[in-house]
Amino acid sequence: MVRNVTPTIEGGLLVAITVIMCLAAAYVPVLGILVEIFCAVPMAVLTARQGAGKGFTALIVATILLAILIGPLQAVLLMTGSGLCGYALGWCVRKNFSAVKIFLTVLIVSSVAQIFMFALWMLVMDISLETQLKMLHEFLDEGLTLAGQMGWLDQSQVPEAKAQVGAQLDSFVFLLPMLVLMSALLNAAVVWFTSKWIFPKLQMKLPSFPPFAEWKFPSVFLYMAAFGAIGMYWGFTRGWTELYGLSLNVTFAALLTGLVQGLSLVSFVMDRYSVSKVLRWILYLLIVFNAFLSQLVALTGLIDMLFDYRKKFLDGR
Repeated sequence: MVRNVTPTIEGGLLVAITVIMCLAAAYVPVLGILVEIFCAVPMAVLTARQGAGKGFTALIVATILLAILIGPLQAVLLMTGSGLCGYALGWCVRKNFSAVKIFLTVLIVSSVAQIFMFALWMLVMDISLETQLKMLHEFLDEGLTLAGQMGWLDQSQVPEAKAQVGAQLDSFVFLLPMLVLMSALLNAAVVWFTSKWIFPKLQMKLPSFPPFAEWKFPSVFLYMAAFGAIGMYWGFTRGWTELYGLSLNVTFAALLTGLVQGLSLVSFVMDRYSVSKVLRWILYLLIVFNAFLSQLVALTGLIDMLFDYRKKFLDGR
């Protein structure tokens, strides 16, 4: 941006850009998806340049304008999912936070935003999750029964198939909090990477993460995985549904963190042996998309949190 533009004009332009991008995201079929990825950036830039007060005012103004143009519900959903996260990132940049602290703050805001959007959508649409799952159960049961009658599935296998499908749906319900967290994580990553790309073009700086080979998480995730596994066993054997669901989410979150640390450990080893970038990505993809390897690397990452294999490797060189 030109330096002689006043803050008021700059703020107005960024609000207008936000509104136009959100309109494109709402109405343009294919291009809108790409545009929506960048919707958080104008709010991040405005808040980082002019402060939290003006950033929040711009967020409210953009939401009101969008509510007039596309309706209150869609405006709130768009600005909560993107604008609020952009505002959080800009505020963190203004405070000179580190990259890790910025990302964690955006992730927390994104998680709250995802929960709020999900609850608002269900409230406005008058949708009951329990009713929807019950209808889905009935639909799948009828489909499997029909498959047995048509000869597509052996009649003796129908009850077993119904039980398996029912168990998978129940697992989906149990993992709903983790799915919300994954959605928030994806949203936070999108906000981070788009801002990281745009900020330098505006002579602005966003802190960088440490090299991936140096990423380490606290050992609390190892204990989370252990207690989660125990909780799942107790919940399953004693019929404590709430305990089982909570433990399942805790275990999944711990294993996901362990996978990231395990991949970081793999990256460290490949750095030591100067493995080419192409081979690195092949190994990363092989680990992520192979169930056995991903679990093995996740467990290795969890154990690495406690024993720090990298330090042992460097001490023994």
